[in-house]
Amino acid sequence: MDELPDLSRISIEQKDALIRFLFGEVNRLSAQVTALSSQVMELKARQNKNSHNSSKPPSTDGLTKKTQSLREASGKKPGGQPGHKGSTLKRVATPTQVIVHKLPAQCDRCHCALVPEHAQVAHRRQVFDVPVTALDVIEHRTLALTCHCGQHHASEFPANVTEAAQYGPNLRALGVHLTQVQLLPFARASQLIGELYKVTVSPGTLVAWVRQAHAALQATADDIAEHLVGAPVVHADESGLRVQGKLHWLHVVASQTHTWYGIHGKRGMEAIGAHGILPRRRAVTVHDCWKPYWQLDCVHALCNAHLLRELVYVKQVTAQAWPQQMTDLLRTANKISNASRRQNMPLAPEVVAAFRTLYDDILRQAQCLHPAAAPSPGKRGSSKQSVAFNLLRRLREHAGVVLLFVGDPAVPFTNNVGERAIRMPKVKQKISGCFRTRHGAERFSVIRSCLDTFHKQGHSMLDVLRRAFSGNPLQLATG
Repeated sequence: MDELPDLSRISIEQKDALIRFLFGEVNRLSAQVTALSSQVMELKARQNKNSHNSSKPPSTDGLTKKTQSLREASGKKPGGQPGHKGSTLKRVATPTQVIVHKLPAQCDRCHCALVPEHAQVAHRRQVFDVPVTALDVIEHRTLALTCHCGQHHASEFPANVTEAAQYGPNLRALGVHLTQVQLLPFARASQLIGELYKVTVSPGTLVAWVRQAHAALQATADDIAEHLVGAPVVHADESGLRVQGKLHWLHVVASQTHTWYGIHGKRGMEAIGAHGILPRRRAVTVHDCWKPYWQLDCVHALCNAHLLRELVYVKQVTAQAWPQQMTDLLRTANKISNASRRQNMPLAPEVVAAFRTLYDDILRQAQCLHPAAAPSPGKRGSSKQSVAFNLLRRLREHAGVVLLFVGDPAVPFTNNVGERAIRMPKVKQKISGCFRTRHGAERFSVIRSCLDTFHKQGHSMLDVLRRAFSGNPLQLATG
């Protein structure tokens, strides 16, 4: 270690220079410690984020992280509640088959003959099962006949019977249902059909059926998109989807009765404009505050579930009271709004104003605790702000949009409809890894758009596919 200089032997100018050097070193080291401390806090915060306190998906939580649900305890006991209509298996009056278990021929004590005609039914038990299926092969024949006058007559095949040997609409509907609804890989769906019906259907044949279903349902998907343009309330969301080994984006626009999916290589306004639904809307669009959505000329409504998760995180980081106060306020407003919706009575203007006053008071107190960070000396651009500051700024700038559900009974509290719609395509990706072709992803989007929409409208997805393959597709309910 270097020896300290003897201060009694150096000049005043040398002392001043040494002080200036030490002062500069202290400032430099202090700035470095501050920067490193900030990085450590950021890394810790990133590590502590999960699906409960941020927008991260549950799949990133891992096996060791245990999260807490945002749902509040209802106080009810587990299981069915009083008045709940159960679905217990019950015996039917007319079974499809009756098996009578015969009595022995004679009494085992006196050995007298037992007459079956004198017996009465003692007990009945019914077993519900599916039959062992076999493939039906239906042969179509046309007839030809020449009249005595010489006129030749011939019958014709139905329009959907075009080949010498072909698969019927029921089997094709099942194949598409297994791959596009149940999300089975093509090889496994082919194997299941073979084991059920003792018929060989190759994965390539299943791909051809999906292509046919896409062609039959494309017009319906276009009608769904057009309906969503004019719907009073829709939900918008997007998520990454791998196609041909590259990142693409699955966009969804959904309402309570309709669902539309679209695939695009981009995530932002280029994709939104290409799909052509959201840019033409002027009514309410619920979303998660993603920046490109604010470019839309519509009535915006924010997903409060996202805000609740962020409030949980800020509460964990800061240990302050205002995140819980804001959480309680939003949840209370939601409960009261739901009660008014059930009674078909909008909240009184003074009640809406009271919620806004409480909302502003909480923000005002919280902003005193989180002032804006001062600009960093020597650095250009805006200073990095804390997570709490950014959340408060968003809550302040979009206060009317956050609380829109309070004054408008048609506006939901969350974007759950959009997030629920996007869940199954994500499951598809987990099962199969990715779509091998862009065409496969687009066909999946069209088919799922129609099937999810008809399912919302009370139809069986399998029946929708049967009708599509039979040339008699179902018609959308537009109300």
